[in-house]
Amino acid sequence: MVPQGNETDGEMVLDTTTFEQVQQQHQQNKLVIGYALTSKKKKSFLQPKLEVLARKKGIFFVSIDQDKPLSEQGPFDVVLHKLLGNEWHEVIEDFEQKHPEVTVLDPPRAIQRIYNRQSMLQGIADLNLADCDGMICVPKQMVVLKDTTSSADEVAEAGLKFPLVAKPLLVDGTAKSHQLFLAYDRLSLAELEPPLVLQEFVNHGGVLFKVFVVGDVIKVVRRFSLPNVSNCEKAKVAGVFQFPRVSSAAASVDKSDLDPRVAELPPKPLLEGLVRELRNRLGLRLFNIDIIREHGSTDVFYVIDINYFPGYGKMPDYEQVFIDFFVNLAQAKHNKRQSVKSGIEM
Repeated sequence: MVPQGNETDGEMVLDTTTFEQVQQQHQQNKLVIGYALTSKKKKSFLQPKLEVLARKKGIFFVSIDQDKPLSEQGPFDVVLHKLLGNEWHEVIEDFEQKHPEVTVLDPPRAIQRIYNRQSMLQGIADLNLADCDGMICVPKQMVVLKDTTSSADEVAEAGLKFPLVAKPLLVDGTAKSHQLFLAYDRLSLAELEPPLVLQEFVNHGGVLFKVFVVGDVIKVVRRFSLPNVSNCEKAKVAGVFQFPRVSSAAASVDKSDLDPRVAELPPKPLLEGLVRELRNRLGLRLFNIDIIREHGSTDVFYVIDINYFPGYGKMPDYEQVFIDFFVNLAQAKHNKRQSVKSGIEM
């Protein structure tokens, strides 16, 4: 049984750590993390520095064998995964029910919501973010399931204005699901392949803020994005333009290269409030939020995308952030065991 990977290569790689070694590590009160990742995700996340720091803290990463029942492996304190497919989700959900003592990062039912771009941003504009030094919005959007040629009238009825960002409806781990297009006019919609989401393009000074979340920790990285679209350009340009991939490391941007009004990070209270609300609402601990600031504004921001278990290798000092996160998980588990033990003895 090999579920569909959440990367383009989809190949699984297994470690050589044996079952007996895992049991011995667990008996020594270590934190054992079973992981189910594609080879691409494993390569980007399990960097040598992370593994060295982990071993120093008594944290061990063990590959989950997809060809064996999960309940027969381990024992694990944490299961870390990023795989797609209903079969895998059923395996994890069954494991959660049978082993509530194991922390699953993150539950498939929570992840599933943000793999659909229709449900991904629902309710964000209604979050309680009063007194957070800013406003969080979402762009107007609509879903096109079948015929894009007839969707122009629906776009007008929905009140959406061109240009429109076109995104595949489902995030399925393929490169195609991350391809984004900018449609400048009604006729260009016929060139797009449904099912997809059409989202109003918001001018934002060509800068995107990627907000990485690891438990309670928030890290923000600037990325280059599409430049503003002027009214003159809207009138003259037609057709479809494909977005460059802004998530690559080469797209990083230094604050000194930008207008301070564009480069300034979103206010800390706003980010903390947004992350707190999303963490509670989504039930996720490992995710990132793509945010833009409306051009000409200082405090109006738009959430345009949410990703589960993103490319943390692009987050500064991600290794130490994750070590602290895992250590806190281990401490919480230890405290819980001690509390249960004390209750029994009493």
